Amino acid sequence: MITRSAGRDGLLLWFGSRAGLLVATLLGSTFSAYVASWNKWDSGLFITIAQYGYAGDPAKPADPGLPAFFPGLPAALRLLHLVVPDWAACGLIVSLAAGAVATVALARLAEHEGASGWPAVLGLLLFPMAVFLAAGYSESLFLAFAIPAWLAARQGRWPLAAVLAAGASCVRITGLFLAVALIVELVAQRKPRQAPWLVVPFVPLIAYSIYHYLRSGDWLAWKHAQEAGWGRDMVAPWKSWLTTWHSAMGHDDFAVAFRMEIVGAVVALAVLGWLAVQRRWSEVVYCGLQAAALMTSAYYLSIPRSLLLWFPLWVALARVATRHRWVIVSYALIAGPLMVVNTTRFLSGAWAG
Repeated sequence: MITRSAGRDGLLLWFGSRAGLLVATLLGSTFSAYVASWNKWDSGLFITIAQYGYAGDPAKPADPGLPAFFPGLPAALRLLHLVVPDWAACGLIVSLAAGAVATVALARLAEHEGASGWPAVLGLLLFPMAVFLAAGYSESLFLAFAIPAWLAARQGRWPLAAVLAAGASCVRITGLFLAVALIVELVAQRKPRQAPWLVVPFVPLIAYSIYHYLRSGDWLAWKHAQEAGWGRDMVAPWKSWLTTWHSAMGHDDFAVAFRMEIVGAVVALAVLGWLAVQRRWSEVVYCGLQAAALMTSAYYLSIPRSLLLWFPLWVALARVATRHRWVIVSYALIAGPLMVVNTTRFLSGAWAG
């Protein structure tokens, strides 16, 4: 049963963690310097799209990787910029508001699945890659659509689920995997009359492809941008593993990142195995399609960060922790310090996932 306490606990954990993060990172710094410190890596690319569109800054060389980023977050940044002059601050505000929505929905989803809501939220917030929920990245905004969509689907409210999933499809290609998983969930619930609604989440994906086709003649511009910008060509999974393994054996800063990628892949496979044993097939599809896409790339990139989007993982953690409280305590003792370290790495400009 859904109760108000689930949403309240989610909000308290979210805003409490944001306040702690603000205090920890603002010490010894001006507020403007604090905001600027978050404008790293992909944050700047989202801002570029929001400012200039997919052609990029006309004063700089064209960036072939920009179409890899879906328009949901840039559109939100552009809208907020009408009242907030600093682009980097816009990214932080969007993530703050979206994260609040996502954590409330996650707590309620966990309760709907028979668990306490707060361990699911705590698990997400202490995950080593949780820095990307605070930065001007698209993870928080995606979850703000995806988790309520999944909760609505589990409750049998399919029109609402479809509309929210369409919002998720505007934000990341992960929306495609969510849309497919919703089809599997609909079949499991045996509600064929609701099937027409599940066309809706695919509409933004089709519209984005049409936009780039009209712009550049490329139906799969987002995929080719991944290849051009980051060299993420599709290869056999064992080749991807070997390339990542050899890179992880180096001694530079990126070797640390590749080691995190390998750990993330092991965790992802373990989660998929657990979901399969539990016969949660729609969740296996959602997570498995993501894992397959990431583990057949030329090398592992952002696998640990993608686990932030695996809300079935956080609900599963909550189910276990509800019965065995020591699980969430042990998790916090291990993941919490790693999250602090990774946040420090990100703010210092190092690659953190």
